[in-house]
Amino acid sequence: MKKKCLIFLTIVIFGACSSTDLDRTIFIPDEDDPILPAYTEWGYNSFGAKYERDYFLSSNYIVPCKILYNNGLLYFSLNGRIRENKEMTLLIIFPFSQMVDYKDLMQLHDLEIALSDDFCEVKILQDGKEDILDVISGKLHFKRVHLLSIDDIENRVILSGVFHLNFRENIFQSTISNGRFDLGINNNFFESYL
Repeated sequence: MKKKCLIFLTIVIFGACSSTDLDRTIFIPDEDDPILPAYTEWGYNSFGAKYERDYFLSSNYIVPCKILYNNGLLYFSLNGRIRENKEMTLLIIFPFSQMVDYKDLMQLHDLEIALSDDFCEVKILQDGKEDILDVISGKLHFKRVHLLSIDDIENRVILSGVFHLNFRENIFQSTISNGRFDLGINNNFFESYL
């Protein structure tokens, strides 16, 4: 019975939503840590992670993710807030096969990226400055990538996954842990320059 109700609710929600409504951030709290969003695969345009003793979270006022493909590299950015008012972007750059359209993101399904590999670069953009992180260890895992269609028209790709990393700040080690994301990406949030 629960499954039938969930399917009905999903049909009602997505059936009644416009494409613009699907761009909103929906926050469903995690059962173990309610400050973080729960891990979902519904395209809620949310993400979150612990950053040391603070939280890095998506916001209703910032586009949570933008993706750029340029010259053999994929730029995956998570844009949100830390300490409530301070904006921050986590940018992960790695080589990938050619992508022309947002639907090409389907190739990321079940892909794991070791963030400490030489071919991968991780940056934090904050307060108008860009810091390249000295990553000790970490992983970005696109656990599930699927195409969302509305009324039989392809609308967006849903990217869901997890991430964590340890890196050096000055001489000390810092940690971003327990990261998760659930993002709906279409050509409004994806660009490609070959």
